[in-house]
Amino acid sequence: MAKTYTISKRQWAKYVALLKRMQDRAADEMLAFMSLPRIQRLTGTEYSQAIIDYGYALATKYGEGATAVACDWYDAIAMAEGVDLLPAAPANTATMDEVAKAVNGTLKTGNAEIVASAIGRLTKQAAADTTLQNAKRDDAYFAWVARGDTCAYCLTLAGLGWQKAGKLTLEGGHAEHIHANCDCEYAIDFKGDLEIEGYDPYEINQSILEMTGEEYDSEDIIRMSGHNAKGHDHTALNEIRRKFYADNKETINEQKRSAYAKRMERNSSAAEEINVD
Repeated sequence: MAKTYTISKRQWAKYVALLKRMQDRAADEMLAFMSLPRIQRLTGTEYSQAIIDYGYALATKYGEGATAVACDWYDAIAMAEGVDLLPAAPANTATMDEVAKAVNGTLKTGNAEIVASAIGRLTKQAAADTTLQNAKRDDAYFAWVARGDTCAYCLTLAGLGWQKAGKLTLEGGHAEHIHANCDCEYAIDFKGDLEIEGYDPYEINQSILEMTGEEYDSEDIIRMSGHNAKGHDHTALNEIRRKFYADNKETINEQKRSAYAKRMERNSSAAEEINVD
């Protein structure tokens, strides 16, 4: 069926950039906070609680910003498609318990960047939850649109194409698949006739099959993503990831170098803003 409304690459990139800004800001400020001498002097429970408290404040602040962006986008698509709906409702941001679980789990690594990324992920989670919770409410379609430095799992989800939101879409009230350092986002469609320029599930699936030497078929791709089965086929996903990286090594490494340089610049600015020592 012919598509009646198209979102351009520019429009989609602008939306993704707005959400990414919230995610990155939360992560950057968390990292800058953890680098403060007065925080590094803390030990044990006092240290972890300080990180949890600050992480909760960031996840709330930037999570609320991310849900606002997601709501605006959701309502804009409804208007563009001529659908009369209640305004989108923002999802809840991360609870203190969820932040504590993320912080305590990542502090064990001893890597501050991993802790900071966990706070960024919680910010991204709030926006994803907003999109899917409203999609479920309105019986809308959704798709996971992979872009940028994506991963094998994101590719398999993107290859699933447009799906109806339902009770299996959300696990414990949250979107099933969210990870930090990712430019992929959920798209929304109310009539089944929307197109996102550059997003083609068929081509994605073909590229997956090519990367694995056509060892897997479309049903395997669904199985890898965890849909219609318990868990994910990590062996197959890792094979795709390795081949995807091999084919795009230089591009991916350049993206990572550029992202790292920008992050260091933002961290410096964020540290200056909150450094009161």
